[in-house]
Amino acid sequence: MFKLYIANKNYSSWSLRPWALLTAQGIPFEEILVPFPATGSSWPLYRPFAPAGRVPVLHDGDLKVWDSLAIIEYVAEQYPGVWPKDRIARAWSRSAAAEMHSGFQTLRNLCSMNIGLRVTLANRPPELETELTRIAEIWAEGRARFGGPYLAGPGFTAIDAFFAPVVFRAQTYGILNDAASAAYVSHMLTHPALQDWQAAALTETWRELHHEAEAKASGTITADFRAT
Repeated sequence: MFKLYIANKNYSSWSLRPWALLTAQGIPFEEILVPFPATGSSWPLYRPFAPAGRVPVLHDGDLKVWDSLAIIEYVAEQYPGVWPKDRIARAWSRSAAAEMHSGFQTLRNLCSMNIGLRVTLANRPPELETELTRIAEIWAEGRARFGGPYLAGPGFTAIDAFFAPVVFRAQTYGILNDAASAAYVSHMLTHPALQDWQAAALTETWRELHHEAEAKASGTITADFRAT
């Protein structure tokens, strides 16, 4: 059975992607959650099981696969349905996932994932608006082109896993609230995998000071639903 090493569900957007995919697809795995240290580098904590000193990392016996995109591609080699069956939908999904994996840096910097908070942004620079417009465009195109309600058709696939952290960011920061994007966010938030992840995130009492500082710097915190 796979072993998937992840960090705090409240913060770790990279961990969410393979976890959500494996869970949604019903692929068996053992979850091993190792929280971020409250302060300082996570490198010495994660290096014993993660070659890059980061999570997520998937263990399949003696094999270690790191980075969320590599993990999902490795799983796709063994389980059908990770990517859409249709060639065009699959190519589109891989392109959009790669764009998400390597881009949208302003969104990452200004709106770090913090599931339990609600934040009113202090500043929405043009760079952020450009990225949000592009994400809304991707979401609208996928659902219109492949019939929805997910991005590549009727089922939750890898492309939805890649945008799952953005769905939680939309909830936290009140972004991507045009009608089409809001409909996708609302639908994703009803998926059992995302509901389970969110419920667990809200029970966490760990606080990592860097992520907390990022949330405070982004704007005004209007609600905190996390356990204390």
